Amino acid sequence: MKIAIEGCMHGDLDNVYATLLHLQEVERTKIDLLICCGDFQAVRNEEDLESLSVPPKYRSMNSFWKYYSGEKVAPFPTLFIGGNHEASNYLWELYYGGWAAPHIYFLGFAGVVKFGSIRIGGLSGIYKSHDYHLGHFERPPYNSKDIKSVYHVREYDVHKLMQVEEPVDIFVSHDWPLGITDHGNWKDLVRHKPYFEEEIRDRTLGSKPAAELLEKLKPPYWFSAHLHCKFAALVQHGDGGPVSKFLALDKCIPGRNFLQIIEVESEPGPHEIHYDEEWLAITRRYNSIFPLTMKRSNFGGKKLDMEDSRQWVRSKLQSRGTKPFEFVGTVPCYNSSQAGASRSFSGHNRNPQTEALLQFLELPYVLDDSEPAESSISRDPIGYDSEDGGIEDVDEIQLPEDDDE
Repeated sequence: MKIAIEGCMHGDLDNVYATLLHLQEVERTKIDLLICCGDFQAVRNEEDLESLSVPPKYRSMNSFWKYYSGEKVAPFPTLFIGGNHEASNYLWELYYGGWAAPHIYFLGFAGVVKFGSIRIGGLSGIYKSHDYHLGHFERPPYNSKDIKSVYHVREYDVHKLMQVEEPVDIFVSHDWPLGITDHGNWKDLVRHKPYFEEEIRDRTLGSKPAAELLEKLKPPYWFSAHLHCKFAALVQHGDGGPVSKFLALDKCIPGRNFLQIIEVESEPGPHEIHYDEEWLAITRRYNSIFPLTMKRSNFGGKKLDMEDSRQWVRSKLQSRGTKPFEFVGTVPCYNSSQAGASRSFSGHNRNPQTEALLQFLELPYVLDDSEPAESSISRDPIGYDSEDGGIEDVDEIQLPEDDDE
């Protein structure tokens, strides 16, 4: 199986797909799957732009809306995670994962799926310590603080991934695991990106939860993006233990290293995306403590027994099958002839895919629950914009102007 890995998409689906189609033709090969490592920007219409945390000069429709509307069809099955520049209102509809457009699958805020016989896991967002232990309290339409915190990785999602016991073949995160530069040529990296050196030496470059997941899951492949450069590393897990091949890639710009094709052993096709039994069992078992306020999840201090949940899910999948529920559009698509027309913001839309999955798992729908006033706690103000935009956005990677453009 040949899998294409792409760094930050930034909504430029047309050019990424065109590049891969050209590679197929020139190299006379067949690409089975495209995986994007975040900043996908699944923007369906102008309302979604209001949930996209980017500087105003980067706020544009780009090309995802064409695939959402059906004007174009993805030429390859596409799997993506979220980064720190996303239409977060849409991704919240698909918190558990689902089709963002035909043939384009969002892995969820955290998730594991199977593609053929290959098992792929992922974690959306970026790590910020001041929000890590909070619950998912943000609800669309987002205010100036929540539009940034909504994509910050939460302990609850990482804890669920830490329960995965069966081997994962490929794992995807947006930011790099903390300490990954110890396992590659970091001196060459800082020759090209000198502004990373201080963070590397201070051991602050990267995500601590991602590093914990790397140590726990030990996948053969781990891919990331976020820092707009290519970096490779080999992580040896213990003496004589398994090796994880790490690769970070750039964003889609001519002349930059934004694509890599790997070949992995797999069973014969057809290769399609399917639900993963163990992950659905974990989701079902832990949904009762899904934190939907600022309060931290109570994990009870011990691992929940998974066997009953696993057997229950297995029986349900045997009856229904393992293919995800079909794509359903939930909002009107962008219309270029009406661009800029006055519009109202509807907030949260219940996605029929999410509703169907929760009904299948016999779980309640809670994504539109509002935070009770009494559960509100004070938040660390560091790293948030004031209401009138007074302080710097610390989620922006501080890159030189040529990289930023």
